[in-house]
Amino acid sequence: MKELLEQIAKGLVDDPASVSVTADEPDDRGVTVYHLHVAENDMGRVIGKQGRIAKAIRTVVKARATKDGTRVQVEID
Repeated sequence: MKELLEQIAKGLVDDPASVSVTADEPDDRGVTVYHLHVAENDMGRVIGKQGRIAKAIRTVVKARATKDGTRVQVEID
């Protein structure tokens, strides 16, 4: 899942070397939270107008997680 999130983010930003993803341990509900970190000046590219790109990223990652039988949440830091 981390690799998928990194690949999507690296394709969107100007500085792909600054992209990193960290994952928390699953909580009591079984939800794993992934934190996407990008350079400050690339934040707008990842979020998009009215958060549309961020929503699309979350949708793709959740679809993959559903296929794998897991539950995830994506936070953009």
